[in-house]
Amino acid sequence: YDPTSGKIEIDSHDLRNLKLKSLRDQMGIVPQEIILFSGTIRSNISYGKLDASPEEIVSAAKAANAHNFVLGLPRGYESEVGERGVKLSGGEKQRIAMARVILKNPRIILLDEATSALDTESENLVQEAMKHLMAGKTTFIIAHRLSTVRNTDRIIVFDQGEIVEQGSHKELIEKKGLYAKLYEAQFKN
Repeated sequence: YDPTSGKIEIDSHDLRNLKLKSLRDQMGIVPQEIILFSGTIRSNISYGKLDASPEEIVSAAKAANAHNFVLGLPRGYESEVGERGVKLSGGEKQRIAMARVILKNPRIILLDEATSALDTESENLVQEAMKHLMAGKTTFIIAHRLSTVRNTDRIIVFDQGEIVEQGSHKELIEKKGLYAKLYEAQFKN
């Protein structure tokens, strides 16, 4: 959508002057509700780059911490995921989605609640995969689970649709504002 006021620029180019396909080609999204297609692990990862070699698919899976669990499946990369990925756990689906984006290698990444529904072990594996995914990229992370954002360069805190704070994790903790209160509530143990 075009902004209702002001402008949004990407590398000094007004968003309104960019072709939608060109913009989408530069973006990768890992949504909260993972979209996997009925088919194999390989086909779901390669959806990020349809002409990917087997080596590229394995490399992306390794970077996303998916390779080891995939090898543990009866048919490895040829294992069927089922409709919407029903044969995989939430963490496994997240890592397949991240492998897809790693394979695509976009310049801009959007992670929408990428760890919200995961247990601690899966969250740790997904966060490790996120480091590979985000390296050298512009990344937007939408998260309520603050462990997902504490190592980012800049955190923007919204309340009731308004920006109320922004800064690094350390700066926001020192401000003792809304972010610090939310962080304390999540990590008081």
